[in-house]
Amino acid sequence: MPKKSKTKSTAFKKHISRILSILNSSTSLNHKQISMKLGIHNPRKRAEVIECLHYLMISNQIEETRRGFYTLKKKNKYLTGIFDLTARGSGYIISDDFEEDIFISSNKTMGALSGDEIEFYILNRKKKGRLEGEVTQILKRSKSEYVGIIQLNKNFAFVVPDDKKMPVDIFIPLKKIKNAKEGQKVLVKIVEWPSKAECPTGKVIEVLGDAGDHQTEIHAILAAYGLPYKFDKKVEDFANNLDTSITEKEVKKRRDMRQILTFTIDPKDAKDFDDALSFQTLKNGNYEVGIHIADVSHYLQEGTILDDEAYERATSVYLVDRVVPMLPEVLSNNACSLRPNEEKYTFSAVFELDHNAELINQWFGRTVTYSDARFSYEEAQYIIEAKDLLIPKEIALTKQQYKTTNPIKEAILKLDDLAKILRAKRMSDGAISFDKKEVKFNLSTNKEPEGVYFKTSKDANKLIEEFMLLANKKVAEFIGKQTPKKTFIYRVHDVPDQQKLESLQRVVSQFGHQINIKDQNKISPSLNKLLINVVGKKEQNLVDTLAIRCMSKAEYSTQNIGHYGLSFDYYSHFTSPIRRYPDVMAHRLLQYYLDGNKTVNTAEFEEKCKHSSSMENLATKAERDSIKYMQIKYMMNKKNTPFLGIISGVTEWGMYVEIIENKCEGMVRIKDISGDYYSFDQDNYALIGERTKNKYQLGDQVEVQVKKADLLKRHLDFKLT
Repeated sequence: MPKKSKTKSTAFKKHISRILSILNSSTSLNHKQISMKLGIHNPRKRAEVIECLHYLMISNQIEETRRGFYTLKKKNKYLTGIFDLTARGSGYIISDDFEEDIFISSNKTMGALSGDEIEFYILNRKKKGRLEGEVTQILKRSKSEYVGIIQLNKNFAFVVPDDKKMPVDIFIPLKKIKNAKEGQKVLVKIVEWPSKAECPTGKVIEVLGDAGDHQTEIHAILAAYGLPYKFDKKVEDFANNLDTSITEKEVKKRRDMRQILTFTIDPKDAKDFDDALSFQTLKNGNYEVGIHIADVSHYLQEGTILDDEAYERATSVYLVDRVVPMLPEVLSNNACSLRPNEEKYTFSAVFELDHNAELINQWFGRTVTYSDARFSYEEAQYIIEAKDLLIPKEIALTKQQYKTTNPIKEAILKLDDLAKILRAKRMSDGAISFDKKEVKFNLSTNKEPEGVYFKTSKDANKLIEEFMLLANKKVAEFIGKQTPKKTFIYRVHDVPDQQKLESLQRVVSQFGHQINIKDQNKISPSLNKLLINVVGKKEQNLVDTLAIRCMSKAEYSTQNIGHYGLSFDYYSHFTSPIRRYPDVMAHRLLQYYLDGNKTVNTAEFEEKCKHSSSMENLATKAERDSIKYMQIKYMMNKKNTPFLGIISGVTEWGMYVEIIENKCEGMVRIKDISGDYYSFDQDNYALIGERTKNKYQLGDQVEVQVKKADLLKRHLDFKLT
């Protein structure tokens, strides 16, 4: 399986990293001397060192100064990486040449900012056991636009950035303020930053509004990540002029499935429905299940301004009070929304399953479908639990739903049975189950938070999830197993971080638990067993948090390494093209290959995958910021209320506490903890009192009150009660 080879390459990379570090700090060494410095005495392990040296030679990173002695090539004394700035002004460099991050002290950053691509040099010493380096050149700035509050003076202005990782203010000439008023929030672009200047010079490119105003702050969150909040008129006009009618000419090109029972199950407040299920019992007793996805690629033609805009956005952004769609409303909420009692163009994965949910046959292609009814998750859940359609008054069915009650009841109950079999098999194959609660707010008409609730996943949610997973998996398998190999868009998820797993092992052993981290095939079942065993125990929050932190980040790639978390060797995103551009690419490629074409250019699509992953990451950060903003707003009037919370993070300057009843997170600073002087124990994720030995550990319960709620800085401070 791909996962095993990935693990080997990680270990090989670790050896390479350490050898480069040793050679960077030495003049010339042979393989025995290098092995000694690595602490390797075993002959077999020494052979691995020789293999690494051979790789470094052929990759032109080292040279042989005399027979058997090696040194870094001069050009490789200077390396490249990505810089990450800390709040204290120091930073770390992430480089492909090193397994570990390189520490950079505050006086050796050359003004590098987080995300900048830089050139650096490894110093011949270590800082607290870590590699230390020095930035020698900034190759490329990661961003040039910042959101902040403008401060006007008589002859000039400054913008104080919201971004905590931007350590200096931005100087703005008065002729470049774009009529901004004192204290307003603006978007500013850096024009120049001379090497000897303490701060950059910029210009205001957009006045967002008065700081603290709800619309201003939400737009500021989007602007901070370079995310748009509206469509250009040209894009809107192009979309509005598309022919969205259902024509007989187009229907003849598709599989007509309009007569088969089809329905949607979505959140009750959903505005677009990009997937539907069809169900029928076949004459042989098996079941035909269709997963029908809005055929966005029919309308979104390559080379148009609409497609260019969708690609640049790459994803819809789900903020706490709104959705910023990837596609204009005429598509997302109309033509591509599988609304009840309407015919729609769809792209489908149709499966024949037996009573044990074993796959008998599959078919992929373009279809035309008719949605007979729309159900909310709550309505579908009621049917599953009550096994009846005597729906209570608060869950009202439409006339069309009543018209198809008996067939739909039978369909939902049978689909639920099949989904549970699919899920059980997936879990037995090693899929990891993290049931994290999603925070939602009840908002007033003027967007004020009136309450908090948690979105939980029940059987109806899991029913939809399993069939979407099945479609995504089988589409990826269908393309991935073809020979000759064809380029495709995969959703990949790497193996967990070994060092973090070892750290998790140390912590859980304190509570009498064990995980098997030596056998790659037993890590996921071992983790699942651990997550089950800690349910209801005091260490549950600690273990859940650390286990999630062990996981790699899922991303898009043309290079398939499988999906570790789902335990799938092949996985793609096919089921949400309204809100994810990679799904659009998957649809296009699937149809391209169904038409008998050869493979496409891998490098081109890999670049598109990287862009999509990057935009997904920015959207996720914006979503988190909007939740944080609303949480602070919610807590502003609760300063005298004690709350029970869980320590969700521990750092050298304090601990983060997440309130149990509403998931709002704030900081308790070390200086505010009375009775002792506390120091940070990094290995055990704890603050420990030097005199009392009192311990505050990740996962512990504490009682807190709001000390300060700063909406502009989006920071929430707690104090212990």
